[in-house]
Amino acid sequence: MKLSHWARKHGIPYRTAWKWFKQGILPARAIQLPTGTILVLEEEEEVRLPQDAAAIYTRVSVHEARDDLERQVQRLQDYAAARGYRVVRVVKEVASGLNDRRPRLEKLLLEKDYGVLLVEHRDRLTRFGFRYLELLLHEQGKRVEVVNEADTPRADLIEDFVAVIYSFAARLYGLRG
Repeated sequence: MKLSHWARKHGIPYRTAWKWFKQGILPARAIQLPTGTILVLEEEEEVRLPQDAAAIYTRVSVHEARDDLERQVQRLQDYAAARGYRVVRVVKEVASGLNDRRPRLEKLLLEKDYGVLLVEHRDRLTRFGFRYLELLLHEQGKRVEVVNEADTPRADLIEDFVAVIYSFAARLYGLRG
């Protein structure tokens, strides 16, 4: 649950709870998302999530590519069926992978009704910081499955290189106004 909700539940001013978190003395486990949101993981909340329940996350960068969202959903639903997963949630988003303010993804990450998050490619979830999201989900008892994972270290390196070039091109394009 969010730190503000936790503070309200325990009758503590939010500012005090925030200071406790920053000082490392909050009396509950808590993590901070890349967006700045602080999540408190209380022991009673740490229930076993249904490992056969899957959430699907799809994303495209521009509105012109919206048709690809449906194709991603279909491929991921086929993958889920082949693996015996029960799809409980499908999230489609049009946003840059570099943008860390994606409300639909944030909401999905906080949901508790799935045990596995399915994405077609790593960069559909995020261009950078994939391991941080994996860590966050692991702390929640969830995991990420990437359907089209890079097969070799070389392919992985090429994906990273393309992501960096894409990032600089997007920033340069943004500066042109």
